[in-house]
Amino acid sequence: MFQYDERKLKDQLLELIRLAATDLPKDVVESIQAAHTDEPEGSAAKSVFGMILKNIELARAESTPICQDTGTNIYLVYIPEGVGMRKLTSLIKEATAEAVDKSYLRPNAVDSLTGKNSGNNIGEGQPFIHFEEWDNDFIEFKLMLKGGGCENVSTQYKLPDVGLGAGRDLDGVYKVIVDAVNQAQGLGCAPGILGIGIGGDRAASHLGAKTQLFRKMTDTNSNPDLAVLETKLKGDLNKLGVGPMGFGGNTTVMGVKMGSMHRLPASFFVSISYMCWAYRRHSMTLNIKGEVSYD
Repeated sequence: MFQYDERKLKDQLLELIRLAATDLPKDVVESIQAAHTDEPEGSAAKSVFGMILKNIELARAESTPICQDTGTNIYLVYIPEGVGMRKLTSLIKEATAEAVDKSYLRPNAVDSLTGKNSGNNIGEGQPFIHFEEWDNDFIEFKLMLKGGGCENVSTQYKLPDVGLGAGRDLDGVYKVIVDAVNQAQGLGCAPGILGIGIGGDRAASHLGAKTQLFRKMTDTNSNPDLAVLETKLKGDLNKLGVGPMGFGGNTTVMGVKMGSMHRLPASFFVSISYMCWAYRRHSMTLNIKGEVSYD
């Protein structure tokens, strides 16, 4: 049976939160550096990317949040058979409250009915934790911090969309994604990274879109049709010229990550989860010996 030291695991989860809030992953930093290089000298876009890179450097050095909006804490947790979810949920919440005390997170969980802030980033649905059981003999915690600005420009379409001339096919999917980025027009702290969920019901489609955002920037979709579409969309969206923070430039999106699910014949949803340049995600694995590794 899989066992672990609860107190130690709480501290390890706290470190996962610290990393997510203050230290962008290597693949994300390299994408931003590449975008900075691609902009002409003296341009507004070059200047914006320079400031973003300086922000990343300072946040890592000082262990301070990269952005004042530390966002919704979104967890995907993969567990071996027999591992209880309630105890892990409790430990994640303990680590979250301590992260607020240490100023890795901002207290931003607000009761939707009363407007009252819980004060510790914990509330109904906060943090968001999705569990899945798997056959591996270790636990993996994936954490993403998603700010309100980029969440506000995330959206969902229902195909067919007559106004956009988008049918129930990959060409229709392409059209609604281009429309969503056009509608965002630099909001959501561009350049963005897009997680796309095709199919499912409304809720599953949104979750599928967010799940895509846990992929590495450099990976290739295992579905060849989606791999081609991801590449095409990235190239075409960057021709829009929106650029970082809407100042214009060569990079409007840094990546497009797509997944599909089965659906009812009557419904065809396309969900677009827009992530800002502060693409804060890290993961942690805990093996049966109690050893952890971070990525």
